[in-house]
Amino acid sequence: MSSKNNTEVIIGGKVFTLSGYESEEYLQKVATFINNKIIECKTLEGFKRLPVDTQAVMIHLNIADEYFKIKKQTDALESDLESRNKEIYDLKHDLIAAQIKLDSYFQELKELRSENSTYQKSMTKLESEIDGIRK
Repeated sequence: MSSKNNTEVIIGGKVFTLSGYESEEYLQKVATFINNKIIECKTLEGFKRLPVDTQAVMIHLNIADEYFKIKKQTDALESDLESRNKEIYDLKHDLIAAQIKLDSYFQELKELRSENSTYQKSMTKLESEIDGIRK
């Protein structure tokens, strides 16, 4: 298990110490994401006139909204991937079944050619006998 990292970050102009098992770069990335959401919300009309606690809730709501949209998109992609994996599995199964059938046809063809060769030899032998009888 990796060691716990403590990283100082600036969020909304205040210094915080984030602690976690993720890399310092990741923790900074999280702080940057939060800062970008704060900046994004501050550009919304009327946001600055809201009480500070309401501003915080609005930021939380915006983050949650983005999370659920991405989660929905991820779930759809995972479902699509699962469906495609099943389709690939089915196609592989069909391919194997077709290969087995093809092998069976090739074996049957080989047997029929052998049988044909035997009949050809018999026919040649019988034609020779007929020619011998005619002479």
